[in-house]
Amino acid sequence: MATRVTTIGITLGDINGIGPEVACLAARQRWPDHLRFVLIGARPLTQRLAASFGITDPPAWDPGVRHAPRMRVSLWDPVRHAGSLQREPGHCRVAAARAAHAWIVAGAKAALAGRLNALVTAPIQKEGFMKAGLDVPGHTELLAACCGVRQVEMMLLADHFRVVLATRHLPVAEVPTALTRRGLQQTIEMTASMLDWLGVRRRRIAVCGLNPHAGDGGAIGQEERTCIVPAMNRVRRADIQLGGPVPADTVFHQVVRHHAYDAVIAMYHDQGLAPFKLWAFDRGVNLTGGLPFVRTSPDHGTAYDLAGRGRADPSSMIAAIKLAAKLAHRPNPWART
Repeated sequence: MATRVTTIGITLGDINGIGPEVACLAARQRWPDHLRFVLIGARPLTQRLAASFGITDPPAWDPGVRHAPRMRVSLWDPVRHAGSLQREPGHCRVAAARAAHAWIVAGAKAALAGRLNALVTAPIQKEGFMKAGLDVPGHTELLAACCGVRQVEMMLLADHFRVVLATRHLPVAEVPTALTRRGLQQTIEMTASMLDWLGVRRRRIAVCGLNPHAGDGGAIGQEERTCIVPAMNRVRRADIQLGGPVPADTVFHQVVRHHAYDAVIAMYHDQGLAPFKLWAFDRGVNLTGGLPFVRTSPDHGTAYDLAGRGRADPSSMIAAIKLAAKLAHRPNPWART
């Protein structure tokens, strides 16, 4: 039986970062015959950049045409005025932020319509979004708004290391009040569903404490007693093995060295991502749970300091594409019927 064609859209992100470079570098790798890539960006700029990486004359892709692309790499420019964009590596520009926003929205719509089997997103610059008046804290929240869903989760994964964030792009001072019993319960249950989706048979989930030493029995903060433990007690899935609240300064060692848990839920962004990126900076992938389509991304940012210097490493983008291809035809727990 022939393997069905899998069409993966890749948004180029902030053109002044390394996103367009890692997208082109990844797309030119040797891939299975059934994979097709649609680069989503400004046509003249993307053509020039693709050609510099050995991808010549990618044909135009039309989301209105139902058949799969014939060529390995094609190009979709859904925002015609973005054709005049100029790349200025290393510089935060409003025009680049607005273009990146438009490409994400267009990619999400194409995925929702079933024209793309998965969406992989190159990094954006949140400062640029702010300067452009785009009130969006990150990709995850923007994609949730595009899909009209309220609950989404970020899972960063590499090998057996998987971490989910109970809160995402918030000032640290706002984290304690943002944590709720209901919200944390939903995060735990969605983490288990994401493990199911990934094919992880065991669902051993560690829940971090918010405070040092997981509160030390109330000696260093009360959030573990008042929020985290009650949330864990409300989890209704019998197939979840919960541990915690666990001290964040030891649990990641237990995961890396002893495979003690299948996923860790961190209470805030840097609590989970600092150890994860120390472990897997060049190969980590961000997977979004809760969307009706597959979305992955590299786990790094725009890397303005590397953009345009020929030093961009596509390893994380390649890993993101591999995971997107793996999940593209699996039953999605949040698919719309």
